[in-house]
Order: sequence, then structure tokens, then C-alpha cells
Amino acid sequence: METVLVEDVLHRFLLERAGVRGALVRLGPAWREVAGRDDYPADLRNLLGQALAASALLTANIKLDGELSVQLKSAGALRLLFAECTDQGRLRGLARWESPFPESLSLDALPQAVMAITIGNVERGQRYQGLVELRAPHLAGVLENYFAQSEQLPARLLLAADGEHAVGLMLQKLPDEGGHAAVQDEDAWTRVMHLTATLGAAELLATPPEQLLYRLYHEESVRLFEPRPLAFGCSCTRDRVAAMLRSLGREELETTLAEQSERIEVNCEFCAQRYEFDRIDVEHLLRDAGAGGVSGTA
Repeated sequence: METVLVEDVLHRFLLERAGVRGALVRLGPAWREVAGRDDYPADLRNLLGQALAASALLTANIKLDGELSVQLKSAGALRLLFAECTDQGRLRGLARWESPFPESLSLDALPQAVMAITIGNVERGQRYQGLVELRAPHLAGVLENYFAQSEQLPARLLLAADGEHAVGLMLQKLPDEGGHAAVQDEDAWTRVMHLTATLGAAELLATPPEQLLYRLYHEESVRLFEPRPLAFGCSCTRDRVAAMLRSLGREELETTLAEQSERIEVNCEFCAQRYEFDRIDVEHLLRDAGAGGVSGTA
């Protein structure tokens, strides 16, 4: 019987014998929706897929109210990389670049590069942002270093993507409980790392999640939790776009209205949704300018 690959799902699991928690995300249609929005160079497309899988992985063990995004900017050929997962499991992402784009991209070699992980709720103005040092050539290594610094706990990430799928595996050693290790097995983490090192990108992309976890960790008593569905979805709204326009100020909005026949049109780069504002709409949103607005990604 042919095994059916489950797409667009996040699996949380526990290796009970080893005292290790993990998450595995597999994206299919959601990733293809994002990847198909532009004619990305292959290496950049795969990096964007890895970032999208990582954004979902990073929500696995936190209480998220809003969105979690991974964003990278640089002065090199890779200008912008953005991937986001919401508390509803909605994913979106994009990248901007300049040609010629290198065939092999090393993140630690990007000029003037800045990466940030942002967690929070834009509408409520509740946001936490942590800067990530780019001290590894690949995204998985960069995020491992981030966990080592921010949580002081070892973590292992594997990320892979092609034109069809984006997959990620994350393992974290369970924190000590009351000063005592969660599992009294000093070799457990090393043992799990040796097992994980046998997994290549091709196998990660091709193998169904349950089969993959059993193949790797069946001796570690794998306990799977209820899977979480994921899907492509944009968090843009008319209110968010209005807040962005309000932040531009009256002078710039007046100029735009004059240039565009008394109408401002904003197209979402993530989902192609179109928002239109006429002069009356602009006057209404400027009337609320004193209350301030939320700027940033719609």
C-alpha cells in the first residue's frame, strides 16, 4: 500500500526515554502558494521555504497570541526575507533580491545583515523582538545559536526545502525541573544527536512525519501529540493598511492622491489582496491620526 504524505501540519512530540521534546513541520500546498508568488532563484526559494518551516517550528512550544515572524535584511543580493506563522496556523512569506543572485548563499557572509524574530500582536501593540546573530552559513545553524543564547538550552534544527515541500525538525533538551535534570541519563542528548545526524535533506523531504520519527527514535519511546493543521493565509486587513497609510502623514497622502486620480490603491505583496482608499476614506483615517497608527508589515 502506498504511503500518503500528510501536508501542511505541525507535529509536536516527546522522546520520553531521552527527555527531549521536538516538533516536525511538513509544508506542501501552503509552501507552494508562497513559492509560486515570484520567480525566485532556486537557492533563495529554498531558503524562503526553510524560513517558512522554521516560523512554524518556533511556535511549537510557546503560547502565541498573534504572529511569529522571521525577518532578514541585508545590503547584499538578498535584500529581504520574511516568513510568518500566526496563532491560527496561517503562513505567509516573501523575499526580495537583486541580480545576479549567488548560486550558493552563506548567511554569515551577507553584508550589513540583520535578522530578527518578532513575536506578538500588531493590533494590540504587544510585540517582542529578538535580534539573531548570523554566525553560521545556514539558517538552521543560525537558529541553533539563537536558542543557545536566548534559552541557554541545547537545540538541534534540520531544515530542507525544494520546489514542492518545505520541512523542518526541531529538538530541544527538556529544561531542568527544580534543579534536577528531567531525565537522569547523561548520554541521552548525545545519543539523540547521533541518531539525528543520520538524517539527510532528501530523506527529510520524502518521508511522512510519523514514519520518519519512528525510523529515527523508536527506541526512545516517541509520544506524538495531536497534530496542528497549517495553511497559507495572509494577516493583512483594511484596518492594518489604513494604519500604515496614516503613519505616512497628510503631505505624502495628498501627493499620492493627486498622482493617482484621487484614489490610493494598495496591493498586498503576500496574497495580492487589493485595498482602495478614496479622498473621503483618507480624510477619515487622518482624522484619527492623533491616536497614532501601527506601521510595518500589513
